[in-house]
Amino acid sequence: MSTSQTPRTFAATTTAAEVIDGVDLHGRQAVVTGASSGIGVETARALASAGADVTLAVRNTDAGDRVAARLAADLPPESGKLTVARLDLADRSTVAAFVAGWQGPLHILVNNAGVMAPSEITRTPDGREQQFGVNHLGHFALTTGLHPALAAANGARLVSVSSTGHLFSPVVFDDLDYRFRPYDPWTSYGQSKTANILFAVAAAERWADDGITANALMPGNIVDTNLARHMDMQQVAAFIASGELTLPPQKTVEQGAATSVLLAASPTVAGVTGRYFEDCAEAKPVTERAGSVGGVAPYALDRDNAARLWSVSEALVG
Repeated sequence: MSTSQTPRTFAATTTAAEVIDGVDLHGRQAVVTGASSGIGVETARALASAGADVTLAVRNTDAGDRVAARLAADLPPESGKLTVARLDLADRSTVAAFVAGWQGPLHILVNNAGVMAPSEITRTPDGREQQFGVNHLGHFALTTGLHPALAAANGARLVSVSSTGHLFSPVVFDDLDYRFRPYDPWTSYGQSKTANILFAVAAAERWADDGITANALMPGNIVDTNLARHMDMQQVAAFIASGELTLPPQKTVEQGAATSVLLAASPTVAGVTGRYFEDCAEAKPVTERAGSVGGVAPYALDRDNAARLWSVSEALVG
């Protein structure tokens, strides 16, 4: 990934366009999951603007086609090609079909799609709790399936979009699917977001010899996305009023995509792997989770947890 930019400092208000400025991704192939809305769109826009051929991996291909047409109309002629492909992370068959249909090396994989805090428990077709099943297991199956393509890229970058919500819960290995404990949308979301970080930690270690770097990130409290469409907003308001939930400062969608783009393409983090970022910088450890609006919990970077999750996930996806 060549670049003409000189070293710069990025921050919470940096936009994806500012991060990608001067980066040349011509000849690179990228996949962005959940690229039909929110930060997925802006991530795809930034990568394509630098010349990468970007596949928008989306559940609703009609929505993906509309996004691709809009981006193509906005981007300059020298931008990369935009392709839309169906991917429903809750449906193992579409994941397998996406993997089977992939051709050539894959230089950038941004695991961006996700579901957030449904008020009632929902399960995937194979019986997994939805947030863990979609946010983690779906991406796990996709990424491990695409491992040969990532390895063939000789320097691929894997980006796992997590959240400060990982502070709500570690991965509870004894009850991943809420079979025995009462369902709670927030601890469920937190568990899945912790899993996103642990997956990056494990992939970084397992795939280092393949030239693959893997990192996770917190995009920020984003204005104007549909991620929160399942949430009970009265419950959110009650959590905020009680002090149980504190939200970080809001960002625009363009600012929210910046850290994803940084990890996907910026030369400033070349060779960095197995880390968790927020506001375009590596996050600091958090020891007191109550009231925290940033940082990373030590359990989310624990190598033993990461190795255990990898083994469990392999067994669950078959």
